[in-house]
Amino acid sequence: MAPKLPDSVEGLRAAGNQSFRNGQYAEASALYGRALQLLQARGCADPEEESVLYSNRAACHLKDGNCTDCIKDCTSMKPLLRRAAAYEALEKYPQAYVDYKTVLQIDNSVMSALEGINRMTRALMDSLGPEWRLKLPSVPVVPVSAQKRWNSLPSENHNETAKSKSKETATTKSRVPSAGDVERAKVLKEEGNELVKKGNHKKAIEKYSESLLFSNLESATYSNRALCHLVLKQYKEAVKDCSEALKLDGKNVKAFYRRAQAYKSLKDYKSSLADISSLLQIEPRNGPAQKLRQEVNQSLK
Repeated sequence: MAPKLPDSVEGLRAAGNQSFRNGQYAEASALYGRALQLLQARGCADPEEESVLYSNRAACHLKDGNCTDCIKDCTSMKPLLRRAAAYEALEKYPQAYVDYKTVLQIDNSVMSALEGINRMTRALMDSLGPEWRLKLPSVPVVPVSAQKRWNSLPSENHNETAKSKSKETATTKSRVPSAGDVERAKVLKEEGNELVKKGNHKKAIEKYSESLLFSNLESATYSNRALCHLVLKQYKEAVKDCSEALKLDGKNVKAFYRRAQAYKSLKDYKSSLADISSLLQIEPRNGPAQKLRQEVNQSLK
């Protein structure tokens, strides 16, 4: 006779934890699933419990090699957003920041999470000072496969993502940054620069992106992020950032050079040579630009 299952969410979760420790991942997954059903049947929101159950069940799927269902559970953003909002209301800003950040790993165009990160960053800098990041709990790492899948979703979700990104850009460009925003943007940019020196270009992109949420008026932030995109072979993104940098400063030599590099990698040699020519008009003796011109001309032969 099969043992009777617990009749509470807490009991089912505990039983699932025990099965997981015993290596019985399918059984643990089923228990977490029952707990989620019971939680939802109650009709009362408990985002923290819901998030834990989804996370635990995702771990089971991953252990069993069931990547598809693991991704589905990892991309359950609603509980995280609810919990983040609750933490924010309780002024538990570090925990709220972690949840908003986790959501942005899944889909970096979710406006409520972007706005939440912006608010939390301000609150944490004000309350904990410039070293606030060192005092945060660790941010859970969302599997890269989950991020890629989310970004490649077709039709309706893809259109919503595009709309959100347009809205984000419009919001940032229409807002005049305060002196405090400019200072915070500067701090975040410097943190990005330090990460570049350490070779951590992915994290540096995150810092530069956060900096631009506070103020998008500094050309160097865009050209620095472009460098990271180049290193990661994200050439189209590098071109976009360099173009934004040059809108702000038409004599940004690094932006011309990096865009020329990106165009070369994209085999758009004509555009690459045009940028090199513009750069050499500003700095006629720029050695790297002269060398790059030789390489592009060689590619044209």
